Amino acid sequence: MILVKIVLGLIGLGIVVFVHELGHFLAARLVKIDVEAFSIGWGKPILKKKFGTVEYRLGMFPVGGYCKMKGEADYLEAWEERNKGVMPEKGSYLAANPAARILVCFAGPFFNLLFAVFLLSLLWGIGFEVQTLGNKIILASEITPGEVFPADTAGLKTGDRIIEIEGHKISYFHEIQENIAVNPNKPLAVTVERDGKIMRLEIIPALEKTSGAGKIGVSFWADPIIESVKNGSPAEKAGLMPGDIVTAANGQTLYNSSDLKKVLDQKPDTLVLEYERNGGIQGQATFNAKDFEEEIGFSWALINYHTPNLSFPEAIAKGAKESIKTLTISVKSLKLLFMGIDLTQAVSGPVRITYMMGDMAAKGGPRSYVELLALISIALCMMNLLPLPVIDGGMIILFLVELIRGKPAHPKAISIFQTCGIVIIFSLMFFALFGDIMFFIRG
Repeated sequence: MILVKIVLGLIGLGIVVFVHELGHFLAARLVKIDVEAFSIGWGKPILKKKFGTVEYRLGMFPVGGYCKMKGEADYLEAWEERNKGVMPEKGSYLAANPAARILVCFAGPFFNLLFAVFLLSLLWGIGFEVQTLGNKIILASEITPGEVFPADTAGLKTGDRIIEIEGHKISYFHEIQENIAVNPNKPLAVTVERDGKIMRLEIIPALEKTSGAGKIGVSFWADPIIESVKNGSPAEKAGLMPGDIVTAANGQTLYNSSDLKKVLDQKPDTLVLEYERNGGIQGQATFNAKDFEEEIGFSWALINYHTPNLSFPEAIAKGAKESIKTLTISVKSLKLLFMGIDLTQAVSGPVRITYMMGDMAAKGGPRSYVELLALISIALCMMNLLPLPVIDGGMIILFLVELIRGKPAHPKAISIFQTCGIVIIFSLMFFALFGDIMFFIRG
């Protein structure tokens, strides 16, 4: 299974990189820059084939890739030979005007954004099943006594329904998570329904340092109704059936699913569940410690719905909206890197990303895999547009300066700029790899 996850992850990452490099490749051809090689993966080519003037390669290391254009290294060669300028050949990278080079640099990240729009539009056009829970909440402080969370400070209570956050209507629990996660340390206006009355509160989500996300300390409320029972499980052997309403555990009344967790946290030797069936039949199911320490074998009822099948224009509009929203959130999240979060857990490198994509494909199915593929593509778009040397954003800044000045920078300045970029990029890669290793050690 691990091998399958790795293969699926590498395929996904390879697709995202291919789309990025395809953007550079097509833009280069558009502005008459000669492309010498187009590769998926780094290192020595294990497969290569030349069509026309372009050699297509598959690298030994299947992460990353490149589009090698004629004359890209001219600046470096000029500096090494102590020349003050560059005399580029016709069709080379530096023979193109700065605006053309900016287009080539921008095309890679832009294609990643377009790819994400395509994927999300496809999902919304087909429609998909969603499993979630309602907007009724349980305070986390009741599940883990002794801790105080922003929800407690703000005055929320177990059983409240959060119906609006900062003007955004809330119907499901995942919508609460989405609105809270992207707003750490920011005061939020929250509208709550309690016992039929509407209340307005202000909550400031705390910054979760392991993920960089905001949290307020609430969990979902799930009525203690059994949705499914696993074949051969202790729950099936004890006689539990889908639709049963669990009313008590070891004599303690259950109002929601978390009440069972409180009983289990007491580590009893035996667990006795009382339940109702078909509106009247009473029964009991008994489990020993081994049963509930491993897996009892039933799940609580969720809310299931199918998203509407959008028309082609509606699906494109929705895909574009969701992609831009995700890109905006990604850009805003950059400031979290300077707010004391645990970077080894919050920042993922290629190894962890590959594993996550493979894991999502194996466990979450095609829809989850496609969603993560879109997310990674958007992240690649955003990261490549950062104004750092070597990557696309840094090169765009360099060529903008050249466009404004009317002449290129000195080869020495370019060389220093690129060298600094290489040091930064490799430092980030080393740090991300260290974080990936720690992730698997902890995992």
